[in-house]
Amino acid sequence: MYLVFYGEYKGLTWPTDASSRGTVILVTGPARSGKSEWAETLAQQSEKVVVYVATAHLDPTDREWVERIERHQQRRPAQWQTREVSEDLNHCLEKGQKGECFLVDSLGTWLANCLDLEEEGWLLVEQRFLAQVAKTQADLILVAEETGWGVVPAYPLGRQFRDRLGNLVRHVGAIADQVYLVTGGYVLNLTQLGTPLKTNL
Repeated sequence: MYLVFYGEYKGLTWPTDASSRGTVILVTGPARSGKSEWAETLAQQSEKVVVYVATAHLDPTDREWVERIERHQQRRPAQWQTREVSEDLNHCLEKGQKGECFLVDSLGTWLANCLDLEEEGWLLVEQRFLAQVAKTQADLILVAEETGWGVVPAYPLGRQFRDRLGNLVRHVGAIADQVYLVTGGYVLNLTQLGTPLKTNL
């Protein structure tokens, strides 16, 4: 089921009819919750051509990180396409076509790659990203981390990351057709269980 979305976000006009784009699904949850596995399950269920969009930088000197990425790779079906996009996520999404499903894992890692931007620069990047999500022709499954449930970070960069990611996830949730929370070994469909919170987009 598609939702009709009306909105303008800081000067960028979004499509008013969500049927002009693919389905947008947000999967969020804490670390090691299984959110990536659930997103991959949804991608398989789409029965479309799946494009896995990896946003992480591969640092060959970080063995633990390499092993983590390899585990993700081993889980994915061999026929899935993979695109590595560390910063220019919009350029990748705008190529999405009907009949494709783009799985972006993850928004937190993508945001971290852009963390050196000043606030004004980041807001512009976020605006353009949200506008692109609202019009991409392919189905989108966006994986995002929940970082705001713990203690407040003791250092400014950590607080900046937490706050930017929290805002981004909230804004994506306002656009998404389906929102899932994965935690405690369970998948919760927030679209069915929750009440949408008004968002000043």
